[in-house]
Amino acid sequence: MSTRFELLGTDGQARIGRVSTAHGVFSTPAFMPVGTAATVKAMTPDALKSTGAEIVLSNTYHLMLRPTAERIARFGGLHRFMGWEGPILTDSGGFQVMSLAGLRKISERGVVFKSHLDGSMHELSPERSIEIQHLLDTDITMCFDECTPFPASFETAKTSMELSMRWALRSREAFKPRDGYGLFGIVQGSIYPELRQESANALTKIGFEGYAVGGLAVGEGQETMFATLETTIPYLPKDRPRYLMGVGKPADIVGAVMRGIDMFDCVIPTRSGRTAQAFTRFGQVNMRNARHADDPRPLDEACQCPACRQFSRGYLHHLIKSEEILGLMLLTWHNLNYYQDLMKGLRGAISEGRLSQFVMDFHAGQATGDIGVTSA
Repeated sequence: MSTRFELLGTDGQARIGRVSTAHGVFSTPAFMPVGTAATVKAMTPDALKSTGAEIVLSNTYHLMLRPTAERIARFGGLHRFMGWEGPILTDSGGFQVMSLAGLRKISERGVVFKSHLDGSMHELSPERSIEIQHLLDTDITMCFDECTPFPASFETAKTSMELSMRWALRSREAFKPRDGYGLFGIVQGSIYPELRQESANALTKIGFEGYAVGGLAVGEGQETMFATLETTIPYLPKDRPRYLMGVGKPADIVGAVMRGIDMFDCVIPTRSGRTAQAFTRFGQVNMRNARHADDPRPLDEACQCPACRQFSRGYLHHLIKSEEILGLMLLTWHNLNYYQDLMKGLRGAISEGRLSQFVMDFHAGQATGDIGVTSA
C-alpha cells in the first residue's frame, strides 16, 4: 500500500485530513519546513519537532551534487543521515535546474546542466530524478517537471506544460511502489485556466498518490495565485492531498487553505529568521529596530517557543545587533513555531466549523500591526 490520505472534515472548500507514510503520519493542512541540504538551517531535529512540525522537505538537486544520493543511501537513507525520524518529501530538482539560466539545456530526454558548485556537467531526467529520490528513501517523491517561467505566453506555457506531462508519465513508470511511499504529480500551465485544467486531467488519468500545484509564487501576485487555484483545484481528485509548492507568507497560506490546499512549503520562515525578521499575531517584526532595545516583553506572549518563553525583545535585539548566532537561531525557531501554530489553528477551526471567524481574526490581528501593541 502506498501513502494514504484520509479526509476527516471540511469547512467550505477547506479540508482537514491525515496522511500516512512509511515514517509516520502527518495532519493536514500541513506546513513543511525546508531542509534543502538535509538540514533545516539553524535547527536540530529535536528543536524542529518541538515546533509541531511533522514532515520536512529536502531537495534532490542539492543532495545529488553534495554529498550525492549514493553516499546518503550508504548511510541508510536521508532519515538516518539527517536524524529526522518523521516523513520527508523531496522536490524533484526541476525548479532548481530551471533557474540555472545559461547553465542548462532542456530536451525531451531531460536537462543537462552545470553544477553551481564546481561547474561539472550533470544530467537530470525523470528517471534519474526518481532514482535519486528512491536512494534518499524519501516518503513522498515528486515528479520531474519544468517549472514554467513567469510571465509566459500561452504558447510557451502550453509547450512547457505538455513536456511536464510527458515527464510525469515517465516519472510514474520509473517509480518503484512500496508500502508507505507515494509519488505526487505536479500541475503546470502558468496562469491559463484551460492549460491548468488540461494538466490536471492528464495527471489524474496517469494516477498519483497526491497532486501538487506548481509554477506559482513566481511573481504573479497573490490575487492571480488565488484565481489560478480556484480554476485548478476543482479538477483535482478529492481523495488525494493537494500541495501548493513554494508558498508562502502566512496570508498566502490562509487564503490557499480556504481554497482547498492541504500542504505547503517555503523558505520564508527560516530565511526571515536569519535576517532578523519575526512573524507574530500582529504582523512581521524587524528585531533590528531600536524600539526593541528596552522592551522587556516577549516577542509574542501567546507563543511557547524558547525565544518567547525565556527571553525579552530587548535581549533578542541585543543578540541581533551583536551578531550573535543565538539570535538567528531563536528567531528561526520562533518563526517555525509561529507557522506550525497557524496550521494547528487552521486545523482546529476547520474541524469545528469556524474557519470564517478564524480567518477574520487572523486578518484583524495582522492589520493591527506590532507597533503600539502593549498586551496579548
